[in-house]
Amino acid sequence: MTLIDFILNLAGLLLWLNWRSLKFDPLVGAKPASLVGTLRRTEPFRWKTWHFLAAIAVLLLIRSLFYWQIGSAVNWTPKLPLGAIAISFRSDFFGRMVLFSFLSFGLTLTVLYLWLLLLSLVNDRVTDATSLQKLVQLHLGRIDRWPRTFKLLLPLLVTGVLWFFLSLLLARLQIIPPAVSVYHRLEQTVVIGLSAYLTWRYLIGALLGLYVLSNYIYLGSHTFWTFIGTTAKNLLLPLNWIPLRLGKVDFAPIVEIALVFLFAELAEHGLTVFYQRLPI
Repeated sequence: MTLIDFILNLAGLLLWLNWRSLKFDPLVGAKPASLVGTLRRTEPFRWKTWHFLAAIAVLLLIRSLFYWQIGSAVNWTPKLPLGAIAISFRSDFFGRMVLFSFLSFGLTLTVLYLWLLLLSLVNDRVTDATSLQKLVQLHLGRIDRWPRTFKLLLPLLVTGVLWFFLSLLLARLQIIPPAVSVYHRLEQTVVIGLSAYLTWRYLIGALLGLYVLSNYIYLGSHTFWTFIGTTAKNLLLPLNWIPLRLGKVDFAPIVEIALVFLFAELAEHGLTVFYQRLPI
């Protein structure tokens, strides 16, 4: 069931990206230059832009019903992993499954934008951007042009604020214990906000893994591999001062993957313990 939820989240994510991509299409919303162009636009523009969002809503509602009917039969307890904590939902309540379905997709969408933000931070000084980096810039919009310091703080601020208000709803529904005070909730907000950075380890590991693969296997000169190479080299800048090359073999990507995952595991454990001891 967890795998099914993951696949359906990816399906919803593709619908979301298609909806967002319509705004980047030069033909969408463009003023017709001729009578032929006017006659060709017979499809209502509103439906053309919003049917993807409607499809996402339908997908999330239908899978809520599926989870409700099947989840309790197979003793499935869906969980929402938030780094420091994992929130469990009872699958025998339809309302809880609706909430979980939307929150699960919302978490997937949040991770996507956290990854886009990391790519923006890593490649913000790249002057000759590839088509993939330009796509990152388009999806982030004005955020891509913000100062690095503010972009670096953005995961903490945004996810923290989202948790602050979401925790009120979850506590009201008795899904999580209520905070004993506003100060307690603010402490939880900081911990959950810091947990957002832990999602970057998977993207860093994937990028560096592909970089190692492309270094030893010729996979062509596609723009995708140019983007991987540029991004990986920027990620490896902190290790440039350490001699990690032996002959033709560069161990820097492997070392950085190991360090990133080790630090993330230790940080996640520390945040989990710290969250359990709140309030302090």
